[in-house]
Amino acid sequence: MARSVHDANEPFSATETGAGKPLVPGLYIVATPIGNLEDITLRALRVLRSVERIACEDTRQTQKLLSHFGIHTPTVSCHAHNERQRAEELIAELRGGSRIAMVSDAGMPGVSDPGAHLVAQAVAAGIPVIPVPGASAVISALAVSGLNTGSFLFVGFPPPRTGERRSFFETLRSERATLIFYEAPHRVLESLRDAIEVFGPGRQAVLAREITKLHEEFLRGTLKELEASCASRDSLRGEMTLLLAGADPAQPAATNAAEGSTLRQAMAVYLAQGLDEQAALKRVARDRGVSKSEVYREWQREQGRRK
Repeated sequence: MARSVHDANEPFSATETGAGKPLVPGLYIVATPIGNLEDITLRALRVLRSVERIACEDTRQTQKLLSHFGIHTPTVSCHAHNERQRAEELIAELRGGSRIAMVSDAGMPGVSDPGAHLVAQAVAAGIPVIPVPGASAVISALAVSGLNTGSFLFVGFPPPRTGERRSFFETLRSERATLIFYEAPHRVLESLRDAIEVFGPGRQAVLAREITKLHEEFLRGTLKELEASCASRDSLRGEMTLLLAGADPAQPAATNAAEGSTLRQAMAVYLAQGLDEQAALKRVARDRGVSKSEVYREWQREQGRRK
């Protein structure tokens, strides 16, 4: 039988919305507000009231949300350090027909938050996993960024150490989709500086801070402009989402500018991207796998021949 399509001019019935219907057994992955409590959905509230238990990234944080809405469902911790152990216990309950919700401190569990392992175990056990969508820093930041929204790549948190972070950025340098990162406030300035080294100072970017909260802010401009703005502040606080425009196909290939080219050609690529001479020499040296001093001496000889 063909499924009927709901008439947009008619209100949804209680049956269509699920209101008044008991929840089926299974694991409910529930998105919670990323700042503003008004962003909780009616469905999320109904699920959190109806399940037998709520698995939480931090029970103390979740209790604030539950208390605000008068929800008294028992909670249990399920965080990065105990998720694998806790998953065994929760899967056993789910096999017995329980209804359990999983929440993180903010946003959708499993996306740069605990929950992915529990979901994988539930899927492997044949247990229904039901998404309850809601607030998302990734989608919210992308939607208002002014960058390309037709194609994007969310890559979570960059590595915390500079060397690993730059290598990570290098793998994304030619990506044409909009790039989306999470970053901690105490590392965002270092990440911006490493991004300048890899993507170039002129790459368009957006830094979204404290989305949906009282001090919500969106910094837009080139990477160099964002770095200067952040460097001028005494401190940076709050949740950070960094978005970078994808590589411009009209620009010279971003990967290994030195490969198959003369030193002058390689330098021209990086200088055209807005890097100063020292930064460009450093990039060419990294591309060629040699020391900066070696490239510098060659560059000096090249400059001398031109005089």
